Amino acid sequence: MQPKQYGVFSLPVIVGALGFFVDIYDLQVFGITRIASLQELGLTGDEATHAGENMLNWQMIGLVIGGICWGVLGDKKGRKSVLFGSILLYSLATIANGFVHDITAYTILRFVAGLGLAGELGASITLTGEMLPKEKRGVAAAIIATSGVMGTIVAYYVQKLSHGDWRLCYFIGGGMGLALLFLRMSVLDSRMYSTVKEGGVQMGNLMMIVNKKERFFRYFRGIIIGLPVWYVIGILIFFSNKFASEFGIKDFDQPRSLMLQYVALAFGDMGAGLLANYLKSRKKTLYVFYSILTVFIALFFITKGGGSAASMYLLCMGLGFGAGISVLYITMSAEQFGTNLRATAAISIPNLVRGFLPLMSLLFQFLRSKTVFNDYITGAWVVGIIVMACSWTAVYYTKETFGKDLDFVER
Repeated sequence: MQPKQYGVFSLPVIVGALGFFVDIYDLQVFGITRIASLQELGLTGDEATHAGENMLNWQMIGLVIGGICWGVLGDKKGRKSVLFGSILLYSLATIANGFVHDITAYTILRFVAGLGLAGELGASITLTGEMLPKEKRGVAAAIIATSGVMGTIVAYYVQKLSHGDWRLCYFIGGGMGLALLFLRMSVLDSRMYSTVKEGGVQMGNLMMIVNKKERFFRYFRGIIIGLPVWYVIGILIFFSNKFASEFGIKDFDQPRSLMLQYVALAFGDMGAGLLANYLKSRKKTLYVFYSILTVFIALFFITKGGGSAASMYLLCMGLGFGAGISVLYITMSAEQFGTNLRATAAISIPNLVRGFLPLMSLLFQFLRSKTVFNDYITGAWVVGIIVMACSWTAVYYTKETFGKDLDFVER
């Protein structure tokens, strides 16, 4: 019989942590190998920049579609089914990435990988949130996130040790994912979920998100709260080599900035989880980390990256630490909704956040093309002001969820 409660180092947490480790490795390996892979496929300069933006956008679209599908499946069929199916799909897609020889195939496979990558973190946090005591679920979520983002560090060093062999980087990521499937088989669904499903409650009805105004805005605020994370990752860090060039900084290594940002983000995620437990408040913790992030965004642009590669790496780490709220807002998303919609919300919300990246990119492209802005840097900081203003407002109107009893359903 499944135990009633689990500790923060129990099997569901460990498996979730390893799963997110592989998830982030596979998600970020494209960012780390982007320049080398596109160059080998014959693209350089602005052509490579535009192709990279397009491929990233398609990957994010895959994450949005996958987030909705895996979320509904997680409520209808169980959290375990999502953990198994999602990792199988993105592992196979990641291995296939290592065989591409043209941009079209590369783009399609990044889309498919996005579909698979969408299910991992939300399902893990939903499952552990339902299994662990309420005072431990924030710490467990922080452990999952901290272990997960270390995948970027491994991806960076795999790329270095393989001497830039980007195809090998994809093969290793996909192989790790397939190996993890054996651990997935030993994880059970939560008793809370099984009890609700057996009770005949309507599970995973996507229309319930939109058929009640209060519930829809609860859901929409969850998306807006996470936008700063992907503004930092998808615009400032992913294209940090372009910003360095615009700032006049030479010898800047974009893969290193991505790795350093994720190291700091790991500490941010852990710090946010522990601070939320100390303050007994998720909202106050978000205010603290938004303040840190706002300061580093301002410094990034005001100091023009600090004037040197070393200073810009430090700023990227500061941005990463301030953006360490991924687990916090996903945990809040899970806590905001009843058991019959919890996976739908917790899996789809972070992926819709990622899905807003193409919209932020389009806004960025529009602003930098207008005469009133007419440059790369100004367009970027204007997008940052808009994103942060919306996110501060969303947190203000969101209810506190720390210590909330999750044994309830949506009607």
